[in-house]
Amino acid sequence: MSHPVPDDLRRAVHRLRPDLDSLSIDLHTMPETRFEEHYAAEQLAGRLGAAGFEVDKGACGLPTAFTATRRGAADGPTIAVLLEYDALPGIGHGCGHNLIAAGGLTAALAVAAARPDHPGTLKVIGTPGEEGGGGKILMLERGAFDDVDAAVMFHPADRSLRARHALAASHLRIAFTGVAAHAAKAPWDGRSAAAGAQLFLTAIDAMRQFVPPTARLHGIVTRGGDAPNIVPAYSELDMYVRDATSEGLDRLLTRVLAAAEGAALATGTAFEYAETAPRYTERNNNMTMADRLAAHTAALGLDLEPPSASNPAGSSDIGNVSTRIPVIHPYVQICPRDTPGHSEQMREAAGTPQARDATETIATGLAALVLDLLGDPDFLAAVREEFRSSASASSDRPLDTR
Repeated sequence: MSHPVPDDLRRAVHRLRPDLDSLSIDLHTMPETRFEEHYAAEQLAGRLGAAGFEVDKGACGLPTAFTATRRGAADGPTIAVLLEYDALPGIGHGCGHNLIAAGGLTAALAVAAARPDHPGTLKVIGTPGEEGGGGKILMLERGAFDDVDAAVMFHPADRSLRARHALAASHLRIAFTGVAAHAAKAPWDGRSAAAGAQLFLTAIDAMRQFVPPTARLHGIVTRGGDAPNIVPAYSELDMYVRDATSEGLDRLLTRVLAAAEGAALATGTAFEYAETAPRYTERNNNMTMADRLAAHTAALGLDLEPPSASNPAGSSDIGNVSTRIPVIHPYVQICPRDTPGHSEQMREAAGTPQARDATETIATGLAALVLDLLGDPDFLAAVREEFRSSASASSDRPLDTR
């Protein structure tokens, strides 16, 4: 069932389309990796400031984060539009964050332009470092969401979905330390850190058959030695460990670290580990908001499919936000089905006119949803009730950022 989008809001988004195009292309051609998004943050914050938003650059002590606030004509809730704008190392915008930034900005500016007398407060939060840095988690810890009643954003994908599950994730650095020696003259005097890393990865491969189907274990060796005629004294791995729930992730991490300890014992090396970013939790999707958004986009000709357990899942720091406030994170198709994310194909798709068409549509739907949240107390009450009744959400759940 469709839910009409106000004509003035459609017109406002359409008027903003040229800037949506130019900004998304600009960011696409100038990719910046996590916490280095200085150009993107400046472009986004500058546009919001020019539109009359009160902008706080470097919010929460993060140089490339910002908040932009617009208070309406009457008291009411605070609704946030979340922007992401970091790119992937070596690939660029293979996750389409240039579109998230341009589309979210367009939605917020359209609300301000079409309904300058809206009730409540419209807040745009620029969240850097989603790709492994946990920017939203850091901002959550530091108070950026304390006054927010609900938050919305979207993500480009190979299909259009109202919601998708996301995995809890831990980003690990695992290091093995051995003893250097001449690899030909006296290898017996050495203890190979590279052998420790190799044996650890072999143990992880052996483990895969015996972990839940929801689990994901993937990593790379970032340092393996300096020369082939030197027994490596140091080796380092970069690894993600994921599962469907935070509890499952805890259990899986225990096994992964036991494998590392065993590899160190077997090779006469020592190992140490660190979680290099805040731990991502699974996502609590607010379907009251997601279904209303789908009704709006249906009126615009875009069908957002209901979520399915068969849809593959990644991880995102919005999961942590979803344990504190109602959020949505729908997906809009910008490329053929089964196009892999984090790929060159997705990067190329994120720069096409078709992707910008889809972004205009989802931005219009999000703008309509924001107006509903700001101006319809009964709808917001239903959103809050779903959040309160969700088994996976608790307003006083402690953050785990080990």
